[in-house]
Amino acid sequence: MHNPVAEAKQEFRSRIEAAFRAAFAAGELPEAELPDFIVEIPADSKNGDLATNAALVSARALHTAPKKIAETLVSHLGEGGIFTKAEVAGPGFLNVFYAPEWYADTVSAVLEEDAAYGRSDIGKGKKIMVEFVSANPTGPMHMGNARGGAIGDGIAASLAACGCDVTREFYINDAGNQIAKFGCSLEARYLQIYMGEEAVEFPEDGYHGEDIKTRAKEFADLYGGRYVESDPEERREALIAYALPKNVEGLQRDLAKYRIDYDVWFRESSLYRDGTVDKIVKILTDKGLTYEKDGALWYKNAQVLADRLRKEGKTEEQIEALELKDDVLIRANGNPTYFAGDIAYHYNKFALRGFDRVINVWGADHHGHVARLKGAMDAVGCDGDRLDIVLMQLVELMRDGEPVRMSKRTGKAITLTDLLEEVPIDAARFFFNLREPSTHLIFDLGLAVQQDSQNPVYYVQYAHARICSILKNLAAEGVEFNPEYAGRTYSAPEELALIGGLARFPGEIVEAANAYDPARLTKYAIDVATLFHKFYNSCRVKGEEEQVLQSRLALCVAVKTVIRNVLTMLKITVPEYM
Repeated sequence: MHNPVAEAKQEFRSRIEAAFRAAFAAGELPEAELPDFIVEIPADSKNGDLATNAALVSARALHTAPKKIAETLVSHLGEGGIFTKAEVAGPGFLNVFYAPEWYADTVSAVLEEDAAYGRSDIGKGKKIMVEFVSANPTGPMHMGNARGGAIGDGIAASLAACGCDVTREFYINDAGNQIAKFGCSLEARYLQIYMGEEAVEFPEDGYHGEDIKTRAKEFADLYGGRYVESDPEERREALIAYALPKNVEGLQRDLAKYRIDYDVWFRESSLYRDGTVDKIVKILTDKGLTYEKDGALWYKNAQVLADRLRKEGKTEEQIEALELKDDVLIRANGNPTYFAGDIAYHYNKFALRGFDRVINVWGADHHGHVARLKGAMDAVGCDGDRLDIVLMQLVELMRDGEPVRMSKRTGKAITLTDLLEEVPIDAARFFFNLREPSTHLIFDLGLAVQQDSQNPVYYVQYAHARICSILKNLAAEGVEFNPEYAGRTYSAPEELALIGGLARFPGEIVEAANAYDPARLTKYAIDVATLFHKFYNSCRVKGEEEQVLQSRLALCVAVKTVIRNVLTMLKITVPEYM
């Protein structure tokens, strides 16, 4: 699989190393062990296509001025290959420019690899889980879940494109306090149907959403007043047994509509049934990391985290300033805490299912839970450094410059379902990935439905549709694309800039995967669309002589391929006409 930029960087590095050896052998530079140097793309393309600081960082070891080292290296770089010239800049930077063959070969590589272009095997089959959304099944999904879905799916797609064995997972919180609260909320609404709202007090900490009333009404329609006089525990169990599967089905349906398909829907309750929670409590107790106080079993979180921070080089003063505290594992009533279940769940991921790395996409309000969960993984022997948490900032919905908090249809807080009824799914998935997860996101509802170049997803899709139109119109005139012309020399600045953009695609996927940041892909798609529109406005296709026409068609098809590949990764449609 081709990565034109990475391959060029490696060749440049190899030629620099060979130039040093040649200069040493000729006695033109004093021989010494060289420090590592970087090869990078300059911020300004006028300074070259690639640049290195090799002369600058080796000056001390060689006791020679950087500029002289750079000039000596240029004389030994040799000619030919993928570089057309080399020059020294500033105090000793060495810059090179791609030869025309590199541009032609890049277009050919895109056409040859087609749907596989951009993919790599750099992940070497590493087994990775991405757990995201995991919305509480006691209610509908909110904007944070909507953004987390797009981000998590994008992270998973980036990792898969890098050759990792990726599992997408949804964690169903179907046990613990929130389910008990769910049952009490349903019970109150059910009894109110038959006894009146004044006669039945609603739990102060209950779930007040309309969805609770809806489920209670459905239950009443199905069973009537059969459970009004039942034992409260039996009544709550029946209500939960009816409502929880309905809610989970709703989550699955809504996420499928959002084009998110999970490999695993993991139930929290299974951790209690199979004894995993008991097992991690035993592991921690056997290691002397628990103690009893006030009838509850506590976990020595402060000790574990302090040990972790010391290994990271933190001082005792820094650790003390954090005011670390211990956590309850088992409450005085005998019920495990959510934290106990979370440790068990992640132990299951690492120790029982064998994932090499686990990535969780969480809201920023979970920031305080990151360190203690990583520490707990250390404590149960799973290495907390293999757990990565992507903290996602809030979403602010805007329309006409004003904040939007309520749905027009329901008058309630906007849910994922409400959003997808108002804006296209393509726009939702693209917009939620326009900024890196750690950045606050403003989602412009008006912009999301605009069908013009101001709408970024429309702008990218239009570039693809425009190319399809070019090909269709030429075909109607009897001009068919001939890929043999892809090897023609490209020379127009707009052609070269566009091909350089296409060459970046494999590297952008790797960077998106490494940084857990799908926003790199949306920004890249916008960049390529911009470069294409500039090319199209400056370089004629129709009406040129055969060789130029065909070579530019080849470039158009390569752009079409790359836009299709990046949008497909993000599960955004790729229209052929607009």
